[in-house]
Amino acid sequence: MQPSLFSDLNDLRDSETGTITPFKTQLIKWVGNKQRYADQIITHFPKSYGTYFEPFLGSAGVLANLAPSRGVASDVFAPLMEIWLCLAEDPETLKSWYSDRWHWFQAGDHLERYEKIKADYNAAPNGADLLFLSRACYGGVVRFRKKDGLMSTPMGSHPVIKPEKFARRVEMWKPRIAGTRFERLDYLEAFARAGAGDLIYCDPPYAHSQSILYGAQRFRLEDLMQAIADAKSRGVHVALSIDGTKKSGNTYCDIPFPDDLFEHEHFVNIGRSMLKRFQMDGQTLETEVVRDRLLLTYDAPVRESTPR
Repeated sequence: MQPSLFSDLNDLRDSETGTITPFKTQLIKWVGNKQRYADQIITHFPKSYGTYFEPFLGSAGVLANLAPSRGVASDVFAPLMEIWLCLAEDPETLKSWYSDRWHWFQAGDHLERYEKIKADYNAAPNGADLLFLSRACYGGVVRFRKKDGLMSTPMGSHPVIKPEKFARRVEMWKPRIAGTRFERLDYLEAFARAGAGDLIYCDPPYAHSQSILYGAQRFRLEDLMQAIADAKSRGVHVALSIDGTKKSGNTYCDIPFPDDLFEHEHFVNIGRSMLKRFQMDGQTLETEVVRDRLLLTYDAPVRESTPR
């Protein structure tokens, strides 16, 4: 068994400021990953709050940078939550899931074996296969066909990271999620659990053109706006990331927000999106730089570094 690189959260703190240092190392690849820019987002979180909720968990980039002492992280997608629950409860098994598939993949024709793992996943969706596929598929864009819900992303051309490197990432992630409970929940149920003084960060998919992504078929931004309004009325702090270009693929999405729902708006530059490579049918991405809007239901000073 590989020894842990960090014993607790104190090992992650900057020796001078006492804050948790920014963290860029991904565990899984996922569409809309905010990990490289999470420290920018976190600067706009309240100085203090109760429980941290992240109901559209995805690749957990913001959660890993925040490393909350008390958190509830959730998603409706069962295979994804299998990965996070395994990390929290049995990280050695998570390493084995990845290692077993990587060694089998390397021992034969890569394309044939990638397609076999993908076929196994489609026959019985599970976290173990999804974990490897997220690292091996093109651009880390895990997408599904509209007609039957089967995963359709082709194999990527990049080298798939070795099990030793993945195991090291598992050890790096363990202390960052130590205070978090992982559950498979619909986002509305997660919202309902938050009380006064808690913080919800949500980074939802666009349903307008991202129905190829998990769960987007059942997601409506209008419903989310009502859930945010209800949470705000209970004294919950809510931060919402949403595409600042107001464009999802070829669809212009200027979503009307209820009056007085958000107190502040900030912009975060997050570079070029791999998803847009699929959405734009081969068009150039030179002008398609994504700027996320970060909308806050509360007043919060901008911090200088990642808080705890």
